[in-house]
Amino acid sequence: MASLTVRRREYIAPPIHWDDIIARAEANNEPNWLIEMRQAAWEIYEQTPMPTLRDESWRRTDYRSINWDQAGHIFVTENPDVNLIPAENRAPLIGEEQGALLAWVDSALAHQELNEQLDTQGVICTDLHTAVAQYPDLVQKYLFQKAVRPEEGKFAALHVAAWTHGLFVYVPRNVKVALPLHSIFYNTGNGASLGHVLIVVDDGAEVTVLQEYLSTEGEAHSSYIGGTELLVGKGADLKYVSLQKWGHNFYDFSHGRGHVERDGRLDWVVGSMGSQLTKNFMQISLDGQGAWGRMSGMFFADGDQLLDHDTLQVHNVPHTTSDLLFKAVLKDHAHSVWRGMIRVMPGAIKSDGFQANNNMLVSSTARADSIPGLEIEADDVRCTHAATVGKMEEQYIFYLMTRGVPRIEAERLFINGYFWDVLERIPFEEVQNRLLADVDAKLLGKHESL
Repeated sequence: MASLTVRRREYIAPPIHWDDIIARAEANNEPNWLIEMRQAAWEIYEQTPMPTLRDESWRRTDYRSINWDQAGHIFVTENPDVNLIPAENRAPLIGEEQGALLAWVDSALAHQELNEQLDTQGVICTDLHTAVAQYPDLVQKYLFQKAVRPEEGKFAALHVAAWTHGLFVYVPRNVKVALPLHSIFYNTGNGASLGHVLIVVDDGAEVTVLQEYLSTEGEAHSSYIGGTELLVGKGADLKYVSLQKWGHNFYDFSHGRGHVERDGRLDWVVGSMGSQLTKNFMQISLDGQGAWGRMSGMFFADGDQLLDHDTLQVHNVPHTTSDLLFKAVLKDHAHSVWRGMIRVMPGAIKSDGFQANNNMLVSSTARADSIPGLEIEADDVRCTHAATVGKMEEQYIFYLMTRGVPRIEAERLFINGYFWDVLERIPFEEVQNRLLADVDAKLLGKHESL
């Protein structure tokens, strides 16, 4: 009797090499402290195994379908063209003025503009490599020091070691930035892209930032291995909107961390429509009394997309407040995972934490996994969570149809209303409209390229 051999797919690391990283660093004239930081992270990366289904935070996310031969080679173009980015994405967010617009095409800076008003206020909004050269002490003080750390996992270590491009924003103490800042990472080629976002809002300052992740559609696999650091000072206010619409050939592995000091506020909104697979770790740490943090998310997955968001709300001190609302719609064979945790550290009395995850299935083959959790190590706190998974309410669809509304339009209105309490937290009407158009395209079964 012939034996049956079962081949198991292995967890293969991307073919990124230290020699290539150091060559790019030297070509960019990076200072010794940054190269040493990269090297320390690379050593951690080499010692850290690839995550597997045996790891709790990865047990529902199998990424082994990625073709690292296509998606694992770092690609940085030498001729970035900002005109490749759709005009609607480059348009001013409010009125006719831009606070700032920075755009990268295939990991290379293609466009940079800063309103004169912000320049006179001392606001820094620039490419991360430029910031390293012009403001080395400031960047060294914050970059990978408090938020994203290489010890967090294989992909975090790789990001710290090999990041290719990034946005740096610094708002000086007590400066109120009236116009929003806008940044775009846009990819057309295949391979790996490692972008970083570092935003520092000093004490008493205020700013709103929109970060977009976009690409064309393609057949060959591509990857994005990203990091985001949001540092909010005492009494400061940061509104941060992150929108992801990668092509369906993209695999997104990202770590985002926000830290909020005393009486600071961080309002963080995410929207995910694209990628074949997304694994996103998000954390807000409330580090000073009176700190407030909110995470809001809207996601629409179709086809066989897998969108996995792992969130953590950490109350480190007393009298802090966190809030989370994530909403997902799933159709076809799509799968979403949300794993959320509220953690109250010892002594953090009077903490107030809430999290809610709602999932709507519009096909019988879609799946949503929702795993809320609490870790409470202090008395006198108020922490609650809620999670729901359900189908579209037929009675409401039927009601609209009896009033002459076609079924597809009734479903569209229902889903738009379902998402509205997240959408209204995005302070840009044009961006809201673009997201609604993406929802409509998904509902109609379209995978439109940008």
